[in-house]
Amino acid sequence: MGEAFRRSVVKTTELRGARIHITGVVQGVGFRPFVVGLANRLGLVGWVRNTSSGVDIEVDGDPEILESLRRALREEAPPLARIDQVQFEDARPGGFTRFEIVASQPIPGAFQPISPDVSICPDCLRELFDPDDRRFRYPFVNCTHCGPRFTIIRDIPYDRPNTTMAPYEMCSACSAEYHDLTDRRYHAQPVACPECGPQIWLEAGGSVLAERDEALQAVRRMLRDGKIVAIKGLGGFHLACDASNAGAVAELRRRKLRVDKPFALMAADMATVERHCLIDETARALLESRERPIVILPRRGDSTIATDTAPGQNTLGVMLPYTPLHALLLESGDSMPQVLVMTSGNLCEEPIATQNDEARRSLAGLADAFLMHDREIRTRCDDSVIRTFNGESYPLRRSRGYAPFPIKLPCETFPVLAVGGELKNTFCFTRGEYAFVSQHIGDMENFETLRSFEEATAHFEALFRVQPQAIAYDLHPDYMATRYALERAQAQGLPAVGVQHHHGHIAACMAEHRLSGERPVIGVALDGTGYGEDGAIWGGEFMLADYQGYRRLYHLAYVPMVGGEAAVRQPWRLALAWLKHADQPWDDDLPPVRAAPAETREILRRQLEFGLNSPLTSSMGRLFDAVSSLVGVRQVVNYEAQAAIELEAHLDPGERGVYPFAIDDQVIDPGPLIRAIVADVRGGARTESISARFHNTLAEIVLDVCLRIRQEHHLSDVALSGGVWQNMALLERAVRLLDRSGFMVYIHRGVPANDGGLSLGQAVVGICNLGGRLSSSVASRPTSVPH
Repeated sequence: MGEAFRRSVVKTTELRGARIHITGVVQGVGFRPFVVGLANRLGLVGWVRNTSSGVDIEVDGDPEILESLRRALREEAPPLARIDQVQFEDARPGGFTRFEIVASQPIPGAFQPISPDVSICPDCLRELFDPDDRRFRYPFVNCTHCGPRFTIIRDIPYDRPNTTMAPYEMCSACSAEYHDLTDRRYHAQPVACPECGPQIWLEAGGSVLAERDEALQAVRRMLRDGKIVAIKGLGGFHLACDASNAGAVAELRRRKLRVDKPFALMAADMATVERHCLIDETARALLESRERPIVILPRRGDSTIATDTAPGQNTLGVMLPYTPLHALLLESGDSMPQVLVMTSGNLCEEPIATQNDEARRSLAGLADAFLMHDREIRTRCDDSVIRTFNGESYPLRRSRGYAPFPIKLPCETFPVLAVGGELKNTFCFTRGEYAFVSQHIGDMENFETLRSFEEATAHFEALFRVQPQAIAYDLHPDYMATRYALERAQAQGLPAVGVQHHHGHIAACMAEHRLSGERPVIGVALDGTGYGEDGAIWGGEFMLADYQGYRRLYHLAYVPMVGGEAAVRQPWRLALAWLKHADQPWDDDLPPVRAAPAETREILRRQLEFGLNSPLTSSMGRLFDAVSSLVGVRQVVNYEAQAAIELEAHLDPGERGVYPFAIDDQVIDPGPLIRAIVADVRGGARTESISARFHNTLAEIVLDVCLRIRQEHHLSDVALSGGVWQNMALLERAVRLLDRSGFMVYIHRGVPANDGGLSLGQAVVGICNLGGRLSSSVASRPTSVPH
């Protein structure tokens, strides 16, 4: 008998037993094969299995070797695994003679985290382009280390019958790999090949034009010739065209009804990205990471990418191929474009299409043809969007590659559903020490998105075996998510907790940093819209906040939003309101005055005089809009924050000037700032200089107010949250000033600063307002009265 066999058989009298339970992301990541290999290396006997709550191991061996196993489970875990706990319990030896994987065990009510989808690994990529490999040019090649997870899983445990791969019976070759301990496809649930797995085809006008590799080559020719193709991917459809073809990009905008909002791009490789963008090492690592997000990068001046991909901006949102299909599409040769527009496959602001029939219906007027496949997408999941800041990632949209990986809370708590806000919606379920923040749902402004929201919440409840005991929601009475929360709470007899919008933002930042909440933080919540407890629209807020509640200490001065929502779409309305606030006449030499029709100006004067259809706002986002209008950058917007984004794009990084401002009785008055900008505009100052001085001034305001709060309340922890903090120029300036002044600054790293992170904050506030343990002492009033 061989040495390996002699090492694996140990006399029962010399053995000790152990029962091990491991929690975290330990399914769909090659953990069981890893344990088998580890046990064989150490000469241990027993078994490993998946359960609905994680991974269980029973093992016999020498006590010292069992201790080595305990250490190795954490120290040598597979790269995709994320271990939260290893529970190790002594037991009687089981009398095992070998180590094996045994059948998975469903456990009623149990749950575990689930791996996000993972980009194609180097080994699979090599096989994809190897003519001698049996998966040569197969668009669904995957292994234990890569491929779909979250988007194909129907239920736990994560086994093939519980995924959308269930209909595909493995061929003998795939089955052999699946059962071979030494193969990297050992127990890889989506394993497939051209003989037994999903396939692609090209169709147009209801007819199949080509199949398999012929379909792929036909799509490449269409893209090269300026056509628009709907491509079914991992979490939904993309609409693709040649990013360097200005005519194709313009046509895609026309069909998609997307006037100015930037398109996402996919580049063939890193060298291609470097030809069009400036890249630092942090951005490079993100682009090449297994998450493969869209990364926002500075555009090179000599880039040949059509300017209409991101009009009015000096950045591009770029990602690298993350599926085998993408790699094949962007393969070099045949004059194939090396950068594609890869925007979400939907009509303006509707959810991304995921099913073939759905795509045929909803995208027929947008695409010239469809590249289809027959692997079902169980869960809709858009691409994630990331920026970099101070050498780390700074999320703008957390979705594919990141969701549904949980945020760990400071302690265990009871199940809560938080429904998020109206824009960039996500929801959040809590269970145990986990907060499961959903993938990006979208803007909750139509029935289709509400239906997507409801389907996703139901899937999370089933997947994570969670039954919420309470529901948290935004105070805005007209939000779809709020109405859903209140109706569901009433129907199910659950308590519902309204959470003030900006308190939710600050709580989210605190929670992702696992702050205990025992001491309040200085919360600086700057955004475009948030319903205030006085009925006004807040958004320039400085508060004392913990999980239990908050106190509003300082805020931006109120101005009327003349025309209500019309002021959001037409920033000149806000500029006129700020001019009136600053006692500046509406003279025709100013851009917002020229932008307003003469008859409309008179109506606006009366509205301002009598307060007609002019809700008050303290929003920093709306101040950005007003200044953008005032300097002539943007008078009408076509997507959220467009005026502010384009104002930032004009900024002169070398300008150090600062405008005056006033703080009186806890109200921050930009009136002096507005007067100074008017003087600069009339004096012929460069737009770039004015933009920089404005950003510099806002950073100084943040520092000034935080210094006042520190002096008054003896606190030095500052949390920055809200959509305005996506402005990297303001973030960099404010963080630098606060750091230099000795503040501990917390910014978002795990969830977005925008409303995509709001549900996490709502969840923890809801827990604490219903007696949860997240925070233990509070020096502020509750966020709201539970219903």
